[in-house]
Amino acid sequence: MSEEPQAPLARRPDLPEVERYMDVTEAHLNHIAGKIREPVSENLNALKRLFTSAGMTAYFIKTKNGHEITYGYAPHLKPPRRWINLVLFLATIVTTLLVGAFQMRHNPLSNPLELVYGIPFSLSILLILGSHELGHYFAARRLGVDATLPYFLPVPHPMTGTMGAFIKIRSPVPTKSALVRVGVSGPLIGFIVAIPVTIIGLAMSGTGVVAEAGGIQLGSSLIFRLLSYLRFGSLPEGIDVILHPVAFAGWLGFFVTALNLLPVGQLDGGHVAYAVFGRFCKPFNLAVLGVMVLMGFFWAGWPFWAVLILILGLRHPRPLDDITVLSRTDKILAVAGLVVLILTFIPAPFGAGRL
Repeated sequence: MSEEPQAPLARRPDLPEVERYMDVTEAHLNHIAGKIREPVSENLNALKRLFTSAGMTAYFIKTKNGHEITYGYAPHLKPPRRWINLVLFLATIVTTLLVGAFQMRHNPLSNPLELVYGIPFSLSILLILGSHELGHYFAARRLGVDATLPYFLPVPHPMTGTMGAFIKIRSPVPTKSALVRVGVSGPLIGFIVAIPVTIIGLAMSGTGVVAEAGGIQLGSSLIFRLLSYLRFGSLPEGIDVILHPVAFAGWLGFFVTALNLLPVGQLDGGHVAYAVFGRFCKPFNLAVLGVMVLMGFFWAGWPFWAVLILILGLRHPRPLDDITVLSRTDKILAVAGLVVLILTFIPAPFGAGRL
């Protein structure tokens, strides 16, 4: 997300105009301190319009003694190069087709026509990942946030063929409410799409003896365990589900949803956590990272993810309006995200055994 503006040459709107809505105690080149008059929401909106009409990006911050406004000229954004999105998407189609074909015991490297066997997996995983990112994209656009189309990440990973996808937020998020709605929209939509994909995949899956099945053993989230039980019932000891590639795509969809909803850093859940906890978000982030390190007793990947999140940074850019509180709908969406995290989280995603 964009950092706060640095514009030492910025000229503020006429101070008397600002003082119509705010009791000013301090005014510098690109900083005004004081207290917004009651009713705060009405006068805050008037101040937003005032700075926007001056062609400026203004951050409104609540402090211990009142409010602050930090502002600068709105940056000029170049049009995104959408051909990059298209190339990456086409490349991801190829890599997921390859993986899907290999999962169906076909080798498209020796016979390219056998790529067709990879369509079920490729279509399923791209549908889940694409719906997740488009959920972010359309929510961002509806809320006035400049966002790019999804960038898919093709990789020659033998299990997935992709490292997922992301969108780039090119402008500041206007409010804490927008942070929640943009942050949670992708995981919720991806979760909803992953459910029918998993149901279809499980309908094409079978069962087998664990010792004879081979492959990689996968942990189960609560939602995946429930859907498996509805399909197969209670399985005897030593018998487990042998996943069809479509079911595996659904499993991956749930796993990716859980990773994104972790309430830390620059992840989707991290955006929601910042909107909810505000200035208490930093110690909360550190606590979550500590839990992830301890989760290394279940899966060695959790400490790796904790280090990666720390490298990417815990500092969260403020929304333009850091004053307006979350609405009831925002809080419901935040709780919905937490519920989905609980349903999709897997303490030990990968083990030894079968696929």
